[in-house]
Amino acid sequence: MAVFQEKLGIDFQEVSLLDEALTHPSFVNESASPTVPDNQRLEFLGDAILDFLVGEWLFQRYPGAREGELTTLRAYVVCTETLASFAEQINLGGYLRLGKGEESTGGHSRPANLCAAFEALVGAMYLDQGMRATRSWLHRALVQRSEDIDLHRAVKDPKSLLQEHTQALLHVTPSYSIIREAGPEHAKVFTAQVMVGEEPWGEGSGTTKQAAEQAAARAALRNRATLRKGVAR
Repeated sequence: MAVFQEKLGIDFQEVSLLDEALTHPSFVNESASPTVPDNQRLEFLGDAILDFLVGEWLFQRYPGAREGELTTLRAYVVCTETLASFAEQINLGGYLRLGKGEESTGGHSRPANLCAAFEALVGAMYLDQGMRATRSWLHRALVQRSEDIDLHRAVKDPKSLLQEHTQALLHVTPSYSIIREAGPEHAKVFTAQVMVGEEPWGEGSGTTKQAAEQAAARAALRNRATLRKGVAR
């Protein structure tokens, strides 16, 4: 756990809170006598704190944005796929405590688990470190993703914009395929891949196939090196 705290840049005073944030309900359900509760209460708290702190950051970053636009941007930042990507950046999935069944079905990388654990981590951080430290940590994470958030604000339809780019540069129309499906039938997460010619340009996940394709297109647009490579051809 010390390695993970070092990665976070946070030294928890009550490590039990961090343990709780990393404990999936399946781990508790399969334990004969669990010593740590699952992370659902911290997830609830972290969800509320994220809404506030992300809203605050967006309010400060985009002084000209109207209420509706800020609401849409916040919904994007706190959605399952985006928070799961934040979790992936700190390898949060590698530290999750899961039940054997959940672990055997890819639970360490399941977006819903990563999102819930990230929210729980924020809740634990708030209880242990206070609002100021939590705000500072989260705002640093948001700054690292600011280019992506700016792109989301500018791009209403990533698939259409990517198609415009590839047709103008390469005279090729992107194609999409669903390469992975995870989760139960009522809460599936799809991963799409976008191909330009014979090359994969991006992957993205979403709770619908259409959302996954849009996420894949957005990933391709973020890859400036890929676009420059296309221009050079």
